[in-house]
Amino acid sequence: MNEENSIGRRIWLFFLDFVETIVIALAIFVVVYRFLFQPHQVKGNSMYSNFHDGEYLLTDKVSYRFGEPEAGEVIVFKAPRNEDYDYIKRVIGLPGDAVEIKEGRVWVNGRILEESAYLPADIFTRAGAYLREGQVYTVPEASYFVLGDNRGNSSDSREWGAVPLNNIVGKAWFRYWPLNKMGKVETVRL
Repeated sequence: MNEENSIGRRIWLFFLDFVETIVIALAIFVVVYRFLFQPHQVKGNSMYSNFHDGEYLLTDKVSYRFGEPEAGEVIVFKAPRNEDYDYIKRVIGLPGDAVEIKEGRVWVNGRILEESAYLPADIFTRAGAYLREGQVYTVPEASYFVLGDNRGNSSDSREWGAVPLNNIVGKAWFRYWPLNKMGKVETVRL
């Protein structure tokens, strides 16, 4: 009987250790996912050629708790027309900035925006339904003007206005798939 109790006790202790390990792993996952980093998949071509459909990113959810987005950063945010979806775009205008689309170029605070670090030189940026050609738009307080890098195929602030800070999930931080493109997402300072 003693040997049976010993075997039963070892099985019970193994089971408890196993459950404890699973609970700790899940708790760590929840904390990381909820407060630190969140995986996102790029869907669509609005950020082509810098981000491709099907790529996977980790979104940094901590940075904007201690600071605010900067022009040139790539952010993930709740889509303005359907918050069940997340969009990925580049921050172009900060609160108070005057943004204008004129002659195929983006102007911020009366100056042509230099975008050659992430866009081809011959890119043409058209106006949209919300921001019309030659119209000056002042970005509201606690909001950000965002554009997709694929200007001809992007639903962005030209179509629906600025993104409220409360809608921002975080900053695109690290691309982990595909493996040949793995690495930190670099911020281009504008």
